Amino acid sequence: MIDGATLRDPTRIDIRGEVTIGQEVVIDVNCIFEGKVTLADDVIIGANCILKNCTIGKGTEIKPNTLIEDSVIHEQCSVGPFARIRPGTEMLNESHVGNFVELKKTTLGEGAKAGHLSYLGNSEIGAEVNIGAGTITCNYDGVNKFTTTIGKGAFIGSNSALVAPVTIDAMATVAAGSVITKSVPADSLALARGKQRNIENWARPIKK
Repeated sequence: MIDGATLRDPTRIDIRGEVTIGQEVVIDVNCIFEGKVTLADDVIIGANCILKNCTIGKGTEIKPNTLIEDSVIHEQCSVGPFARIRPGTEMLNESHVGNFVELKKTTLGEGAKAGHLSYLGNSEIGAEVNIGAGTITCNYDGVNKFTTTIGKGAFIGSNSALVAPVTIDAMATVAAGSVITKSVPADSLALARGKQRNIENWARPIKK
């Protein structure tokens, strides 16, 4: 607190390692800091967060119930609530992940966004990319891990599965609900889903 932090309740903080802080840092209740943690100026840490061996850049907000481990979050980012940032992740300036998003060994480019309910593992994601809700990078075949690469400005529709190794080039669009198994050229639309059929006068099952 003498060095420049505001603690919402000084009796409810657990420091288990070395914490370095800048000016005007705000830390809410029930946060745990493990290993070596660096918080730059104007960082806000919400309630119930766990930070381990990580660096948080200037002006970044870590929202409540977020876990960050062995990662670097750059300036003016927004993380959480209820996000999990796993080892090897780097979020560049002004990028955003929202609720129930998990990143692992992933670089999220400047201004890129993954707002809801997504898993992005072993990924290289460019600037200004939009990741729709429910998107998954299928990075593991049961033995080996593979990389997904998404170019600048690409748009990934909700509930898409990107089967690595695969590349989505700059400004490409993936239609919602697609399973992408081969690379998508720049400025194109990838549509990979079954054709819808509507069955009329269909009777629902009746409880026996």
